Amino acid sequence: MKRLLIFACLALAAMAAPQQFQLNLDSVAAKASEHVDVSLNASTLQFAAKFLDANDPDEAKVKKLLVGIEGIYVRHFNFKSAGAWSQADLEPVRAQLHGPEWSKIVGTGSEDGEKAEVWLRTSGNKSVGVAIVATQPKEITVVNIAGNIDLETLSELGGHFGVPKVKPADKPKKEE
Repeated sequence: MKRLLIFACLALAAMAAPQQFQLNLDSVAAKASEHVDVSLNASTLQFAAKFLDANDPDEAKVKKLLVGIEGIYVRHFNFKSAGAWSQADLEPVRAQLHGPEWSKIVGTGSEDGEKAEVWLRTSGNKSVGVAIVATQPKEITVVNIAGNIDLETLSELGGHFGVPKVKPADKPKKEE
């Protein structure tokens, strides 16, 4: 009986975890030459936020954004050669993002094999999660940001806590 109670408590704790989908990419990691695994829960993020300078405008924005974040989870893989992984390796992640609470809001691709997808998780009228799947022939990055998210300031997390910095596109030049 005691084992059953312990198992039930562990199962409830796992269900309460803020990570919003399984990032089980062990098969991808086995093929990678390098990998990075970042898992930051709310208490870790709040601790890290204490080191941000409230007098620095950029760091103050990040600190404010972190108030509603429950977790940031990043998996990044580098491969020695193109073709070491396939899109099928990411299907278990993508399949989880096809649930009714997730909506794909961005999808991009290029001739050189770069692809990016951004998925938004909503609850009612609130944004409560973001998933990013970005691939290149020799790289894969999967990110899950869980919690109340202000989409207008989300880009401020770029360059912090393992979240890639996204540079705005250059404005097209006017023809004269």
